[in-house]
Amino acid sequence: MPSPSMPEAKSPQGVPYSDLPHIVNADGLHLFCRYWEPSGPPRALVFVIHGAGEHVGPYDEVAQRLKELQLLVFAHDHVGHGQSEGERMNIKDFQIYVRDVLQHVDLMKNRHPGIPIFLVGHSMGGAISILTACERPSEFKGVVLIAPMVKPTLHVFMAKVVNHLMPSLTLGTIESKWVSRDKKQVEAYDSDELVYHGGMRVSFGIQLMGAVSRIEREVPNMHWPFYLLHGDADKLCDIRGSHMMYEGAPSSDKRLKVYEGGYHALHHDLPEVAENVLKEVSAWISERLPVS
Repeated sequence: MPSPSMPEAKSPQGVPYSDLPHIVNADGLHLFCRYWEPSGPPRALVFVIHGAGEHVGPYDEVAQRLKELQLLVFAHDHVGHGQSEGERMNIKDFQIYVRDVLQHVDLMKNRHPGIPIFLVGHSMGGAISILTACERPSEFKGVVLIAPMVKPTLHVFMAKVVNHLMPSLTLGTIESKWVSRDKKQVEAYDSDELVYHGGMRVSFGIQLMGAVSRIEREVPNMHWPFYLLHGDADKLCDIRGSHMMYEGAPSSDKRLKVYEGGYHALHHDLPEVAENVLKEVSAWISERLPVS
């Protein structure tokens, strides 16, 4: 029980964390968590890593599909996102995202020892996934990257230009019309109160630039299995980054699937594309599960 002098921690939406599944990170901040548990013993663990400004909620369809394969899917809202604590979409060091993922992974590994672990990351979550796998190259059975942030967009590049002048300046917002070709998905994104709809701080852009630079340096060391899925009409994360990673990584188990005309959130793009992404991700992970 919290002491009278210590008020109970609540989410940004005012819900006590005692009523929400959560972990507390190394900085003492509460991170909202979600778990999709299969009916029987899990064959593997899958950590889903969301992108900048969003939260874990929109990954329910992906998680449910993987749960059908007897996989235990788990996720959290990054610090400063969704129902987690922290200043909205601002971070003093990108490594905090990676650190928090590893904390959650270790927690679930201890609860479910001896089974494989996969990562599934989208956009900035793709960058977090890549850097997480680079820190522990033998830990993950496979990494699925849906339109990962490997090459910076113009917003992020501009951040570098003006950072020394005005670090607290905000750049433009994420333009929702480029998220999906499905208008219903764009409307859902626009009306989602847990999504951050404000402008991106220059200082945040600088952290993204730093992460991208780290990824570029790490490409020659990427021996772990990965599957890249990217739309060639993605205006939010440049597909050239995925090509660069695919061509440069020495991994003997790598795949790149390009969706012609595909926008950024392929798992929420046109229904036939979204369905194909779910099938591809499920099949790729299934192929790497131990024979039961």
